[in-house]
Amino acid sequence: SNLVGMGVLPLQFQEGQGRSMLELTGFERYDLGELTPGASEIEVHATSTDGTVKTFSVTVRIDTPKEWDYFQHGGILQYVIRQLLN
Repeated sequence: SNLVGMGVLPLQFQEGQGRSMLELTGFERYDLGELTPGASEIEVHATSTDGTVKTFSVTVRIDTPKEWDYFQHGGILQYVIRQLLN
């Protein structure tokens, strides 16, 4: 909830996966598949500096419809401001 409130997309590795198992260094470029409201999983493409691409699925941790509203507005502050302006 805190990440969503700040406009950050919270993602969780699938069971049995993780940074070590996927051999991720943190220097990759991460590209996300299409994110639709209510999605529970999304595909990630991690491209390393040598061009190697690793593809894996992660769980989207936006758990309630209200969190989706906050995320789509870029966070809770932007959501509240837009509500006040309408």
